[in-house]
Amino acid sequence: MRKALVVLVAVLALVPACRKKQGPPDVAGLIAQLQSPDVQKRGQARLTLIALGEQAAPALAGMLRSGSPEDRLAAANILWGMGPRGRAAVPELAQALDDGDPGLQLAAAMALENVGPGAEAAVPALVRALDERRDRAVRQTAAKALGAIGPGAREALPALTRELRRESWLEAEEAVRRIRGLAPGAPIGAAEASPR
Repeated sequence: MRKALVVLVAVLALVPACRKKQGPPDVAGLIAQLQSPDVQKRGQARLTLIALGEQAAPALAGMLRSGSPEDRLAAANILWGMGPRGRAAVPELAQALDDGDPGLQLAAAMALENVGPGAEAAVPALVRALDERRDRAVRQTAAKALGAIGPGAREALPALTRELRRESWLEAEEAVRRIRGLAPGAPIGAAEASPR
């Protein structure tokens, strides 16, 4: 009986340890895992950072500011996966649109598109990304991002109008519709695209 009582006390002493709450996620450790030579560890770190959302966005913004080209691209891709929860990194994503690497520009534009209306602060950078000297995929994605921002991107209408006058461009047309609050596929003319 005494032995059973000792075992019971030992088991009960372990119960609080089993219920111990986990501490905050180790974002810095997950960021470090992105450098791992193990593909599975890198992939798991990316998925965990995406799941953390707002908690990981500031660290990813730091990677966008000062990481290697590979780190910056990884950060933009992870922020794309976060969608609106990556809103804290909008200034850094906007800055990445001015980077010389079209791959990073495209990833940043895609992330801003996924942030949606919360990326309103990036409108000036997205307008600059519409420049005809840029990669066409970057330009198209910048137009999509402006459309995803919606009415908050109203200042982009003159630039989108210029694009529509230059060439028929579905992404620019749809962006104008979304900014104006028109139904998808509604006809727009140059006059409708300009600000009222």
